[in-house]
Amino acid sequence: MQSILASWKNSKWPTHLLIIAGAFIMIYPLFWMISASFKPNTEIFRNTSLIPETFTLENYRYGWKGLSGVTFGHFFLNTFMLVAACIVGNILSCSMAAYAFARLEFALRRVWFALMLVTMMLPFHVTIIPQYIMFNQLDMINTYWPLILPKYFAAEGFFVFLMVQFIRSIPRELDEAVKIDGGGPFMLYGYLIMPLALPAIITTTIFTFIWTWNDFFAQMLYISELKLYTVSLGLRMFLDAMGQNQWGAMFAMSTLSLIPLFVIFVFFQRYLIEGIATGSLKG
Repeated sequence: MQSILASWKNSKWPTHLLIIAGAFIMIYPLFWMISASFKPNTEIFRNTSLIPETFTLENYRYGWKGLSGVTFGHFFLNTFMLVAACIVGNILSCSMAAYAFARLEFALRRVWFALMLVTMMLPFHVTIIPQYIMFNQLDMINTYWPLILPKYFAAEGFFVFLMVQFIRSIPRELDEAVKIDGGGPFMLYGYLIMPLALPAIITTTIFTFIWTWNDFFAQMLYISELKLYTVSLGLRMFLDAMGQNQWGAMFAMSTLSLIPLFVIFVFFQRYLIEGIATGSLKG
């Protein structure tokens, strides 16, 4: 008996069981939402079981129809286009800024880098009012430009810092090889830094995709026309449209909106971990 207890204490089963229990508690709301998407509205809050008493796909059909002739598929298309533009902007601008901080010599480089780090500590709500006034004067309200333009000016300090740390881990001897072949700063950036910084670029892509896809506050602030709505704004319609709360449709579309995030994370998880680990440990 004592040998059994000793082997149980030395085994990893208790730790594994504790982790599994914690994971189930954390993921239970997701299972409940998926289950609720297949329940009629009258059953969602009456039946707390994960197994629906009445299985229905009406929530998906109703939710996909959208409102006022605009389908939820249109919201998905808007969101994909917005996400793609933001990803391209973040990769180009943040990689260029990171390359400059990590490889180029210019006046007050450390000061500018420190100021960039300070911007990471500013809450979004501190700058939202002056940004809104600026975009309003430029007549860009109710367009995607306020959401896209900052990405092309390296406004995301986190990604600049991540790429700086990763680029610093690339041996400088490779820079000398490019220079010997007659390459300048632009060739060094395009033919050496960008290919070797692929894990950091993929990490930037994944985070930009997730943050832009899940963003609600900024999109709600700048977008008011129904045809420009994204997925986040489209989900809100089911709670305040004509004073009726369509919980089933909202849960159904919420379930569909999680699929792109799940696919991105599953297929690029290895690059995500590699990009973060390399940038933080080797910097």
